[in-house]
Amino acid sequence: MTNRLAQSPSLYLRKHAENPINWWSWCDEALQLARQENKPIFLSIGYSSCHWCTVMEGEAFSDLTIAEYMDDNFIAIKVDREERPDIDSIYMQGLQMMTGQGGWPLNVFLDPHTLAPFYGGTYFPVEPRYGRPGFLQVLQAIRRHYDTEKAKVDSVTSEILGYLQQSASMVSSADTEIGTALLGKGLETNTGVLSHSGSGPNFPMIPYAEVALRSTRFNLAAKYPVKQLCTKRGLDLALGGIFDHVAGGFHRYTVDGTWTVPHFEKMLYDNGQIVEYLANLYALGVKEVVFERAISLTVQWLTREMTAPEGYFYAAQDADNFADPEDLEPEEGNFYVWSYEELQKLLSPEELTEIQKYFTVTEEGNFEGTNVLQKRDPSPLTNNLESAFAKLFAVRYGATPDKVKTFPPARNNQEAKTKNWPGRIPPVTDTKMIVAWNSLMISGLARAATVFEEASYLAPAVQAAKFILENQWIKNRFHRVNYEGKVAVSAQSEDYACFIKALLDLHQATLGIEQENAQFWLEKAQQVQTEFDEFLWSVELGGYFNTASDASDNLLVRERSYIDNATPSANGIAIANLVRLALLTEDLTYLDTPNGTLRERAEQALHAFSEIMTKSPSACPSLFTALDWYRNNTLIRTNSEELKFLKRQYLPTAVTVLTDKLPTGTVGLVCQGLSCTEPSKNHEHLWQKIQESLSRG
Repeated sequence: MTNRLAQSPSLYLRKHAENPINWWSWCDEALQLARQENKPIFLSIGYSSCHWCTVMEGEAFSDLTIAEYMDDNFIAIKVDREERPDIDSIYMQGLQMMTGQGGWPLNVFLDPHTLAPFYGGTYFPVEPRYGRPGFLQVLQAIRRHYDTEKAKVDSVTSEILGYLQQSASMVSSADTEIGTALLGKGLETNTGVLSHSGSGPNFPMIPYAEVALRSTRFNLAAKYPVKQLCTKRGLDLALGGIFDHVAGGFHRYTVDGTWTVPHFEKMLYDNGQIVEYLANLYALGVKEVVFERAISLTVQWLTREMTAPEGYFYAAQDADNFADPEDLEPEEGNFYVWSYEELQKLLSPEELTEIQKYFTVTEEGNFEGTNVLQKRDPSPLTNNLESAFAKLFAVRYGATPDKVKTFPPARNNQEAKTKNWPGRIPPVTDTKMIVAWNSLMISGLARAATVFEEASYLAPAVQAAKFILENQWIKNRFHRVNYEGKVAVSAQSEDYACFIKALLDLHQATLGIEQENAQFWLEKAQQVQTEFDEFLWSVELGGYFNTASDASDNLLVRERSYIDNATPSANGIAIANLVRLALLTEDLTYLDTPNGTLRERAEQALHAFSEIMTKSPSACPSLFTALDWYRNNTLIRTNSEELKFLKRQYLPTAVTVLTDKLPTGTVGLVCQGLSCTEPSKNHEHLWQKIQESLSRG
């Protein structure tokens, strides 16, 4: 018998539909019921491809004794964090305040009247293990605590609520300096974060890598070999087991310090950011062939198995898959790993010798007796290796890469186990469309298409952007999610910010190639920005709220995202967008007259977050990316010949405009705000002026 989550469009929520727990989704009815019955709320937040979420669903949430106690003593609410990052952000902060750490599944207990948390954790086993208490014992202790020590509960909730409200209402003085000293501190600190290496786990951390890449323009060499750090991060990603060397796409992170064994889920947001980073690293001059291959294979993976017929991109693929249709539970990483015996049977002796020479393949293996492939060096693949990988691909997908252009997703466990797959049973794919994540992928594709002059990379980006423009507005309001044609959830700040960036990236990518389309993307970016400003801009505080005022009624606080996680903060991207729009539109409403500095809103937002930037610069690398744009913004007006060259270069705070109205005998004009440098009469002079402008602040 199923519970009410069976009707949810969310794959993550539907995975809990057969739990004996009487789950609710986050809604007014559930919150009101908890207040009426004076029951604490058990709020559990996760996502479909989360391994430990899956484990807890099959263990504690499927236990009849736990379910009975839960239903008698709590109101249980399930939230898909990918649908509602605003809810997830609030309670993740609360958990980190209570325990000093976070993660998913995020399980917190809330006072029903205030919705403030008073206890929480991540994964709880059925029986005590891993140093964690058994879940039934936790529930019993929490209910007893709530009934007999309400004053302590109220004290904890009051303290946490005060902290969250203070954090949400943070504002800095308008007199706070947002100049070169702050930018230098932010670049150096966040580059330092990238330099730290430990025993694991290892995450891509692209917002930090992005700041480090920007730092290559400045003299941080005394403390950090910046370009080497950026190159190392690129090679760790392109060579490591975090990359699927057989079929493309990057896993979410590795569990070790050597980038070898991944946690095997593949998230769209990681792949979009990594593609953009590797393309920019290549544009900087680090022209490693492994970067080209990693991007090419990732685009093939994206178009083969992560793209809907309508043109948008799916959200994620699970870490686990079924080894056999008769299995009760899926196995982590089974789709991706290889036993030595398998490789001996599949490959010729020459191929096996080559793969052992260039990849981490041993008889003992590196993951539970099997092998995760990690490349030992950045050399090109030999013919024997190409042949070997084609055979491994065929084992997974049933045919060689040239014959598998599309591969249908397994939309749930039942479909994975019952469909007649031609190769291995694939992981389940979460097929929902998330605007912010699609936008990160669009930006990555647009940049890679430009750097490598590869039109096939641009085509899927354009398709996805057009799908969003044509389908994600209901009654003139932008929406975040699409479930196979069904639009859901009001757009949040990261959706607006990331999509505006994607539209601007498409404008720059198509400039000089599809000039009419380039103007189309710019106009759409302006339109979305206008809606963003209207519904999410904080007039009093500066910056953008996570949610619109009419979508925030049952939230504990109304936050403004400024901290980077696996994805860049919404406000960091949004502020950079304002600067880019100011340059590209040359609209004085985007500028602060009379001295030609940048738009008031970008400056106000930077001031709003300047305290956190000063005190905790490593928490907010994307705000320093925005500050870099603010201090070093550059508009380059040029002709088609120079434009073709400039688009392939790494120019992190520049936008380009194609014009036929340059002064006679000149090839380009470099402008900053309302002032321009002397016109350049040749390529060398133009390049010099661009470099000076990019690092002036």
